Amino acid sequence: MLFAYDIHAMSAKLISIIGPVAVGKTTLAKFLARELPAEALYEDYEGNPFLTESFEGFEELALPSQLYFLFSRIKQLSSTDWPLEGLVVSDYGYCQDRMYAEAKLIDGDDRLIYEYVRRQTDYLIRQPSVVVHLDAAVETLLERIEERGREFESVYTAEYLEKLRQLHFDVSLPEDCAKISVNCEQVNLLDASQREKIIEDIREALR
Repeated sequence: MLFAYDIHAMSAKLISIIGPVAVGKTTLAKFLARELPAEALYEDYEGNPFLTESFEGFEELALPSQLYFLFSRIKQLSSTDWPLEGLVVSDYGYCQDRMYAEAKLIDGDDRLIYEYVRRQTDYLIRQPSVVVHLDAAVETLLERIEERGREFESVYTAEYLEKLRQLHFDVSLPEDCAKISVNCEQVNLLDASQREKIIEDIREALR
């Protein structure tokens, strides 16, 4: 039975999936889009022209890379263009933007510029009603990165992934936002029966 959302709320509810690289965010988002159902929004990693080089040591590209993601997220999550009803699921959370900036060690004047731009645009963002936090061991993340063979991910180190993992445990969420934590070492997102528990928790949180 599909979840009956409140169309009288006049604003679609957002479910954001967060977690480190290769943990399964996009996989889960695709399933949720079909099974809830919901409209899906996906992170534009492959469109970022600065991403790979910024991790390969071109420090001057770290800020452009992060600003690309920031404006991409703003465009997708803008409250001004938000659907009036239904559900939307994103394979990222806007809250992650600061995590990636910190994990990339953007500092000095570049960090000041980033923080200034982000503060000026925060008000534009549609806040999530539910955040699903996926986690897995660094060894698992590295195995998945190697298996899918994306060039821009080949530069991620174990140290970077571990720092990113830890930052997700301290995420600051809106007061009325529910958080659902999923250990992907114990839950197989490809298994429909195991995924059903996540869906039930989301539906309960949205009531």
